[in-house]
Amino acid sequence: MIRVSDRLWIDDRALSESFVRASGPGGQNVNKLSTAVQLRLDLSASGLPEEVRARVARLAGKRLTQDGAILIIAQRHRTQERNRADALDRLIELVRRAAAPPKPRRATKPTFASKQRRLETKARRSRVKSARGSKPEVE
Repeated sequence: MIRVSDRLWIDDRALSESFVRASGPGGQNVNKLSTAVQLRLDLSASGLPEEVRARVARLAGKRLTQDGAILIIAQRHRTQERNRADALDRLIELVRRAAAPPKPRRATKPTFASKQRRLETKARRSRVKSARGSKPEVE
């Protein structure tokens, strides 16, 4: 079990790792070694509460696959071990952000002064536009 917070854990059986060659610069190291990590979390087997799972899926965006898994690719570092730790940290941070329930939106009303400013601006603009159309008659 991987601890996310005091009350939230991820079942480590829902995680799978695969190692691939990293892209980008790195010389011979990047051509010979498989240092990049693809960390996959199966959301249905993760052991997370349903509402947290739904928020994780929404926050994951394009990292969410068709089969309902989250795929995190880590290739920032030169070693496999540091990339593994980086991928796991990023996954835990994503789940931690999803664990916090969203703050409910409270409807607000515009202030009286802002209404007055808006109406005054509209009236001024109206006067400018109406003055454009009228031409004085020439005899």
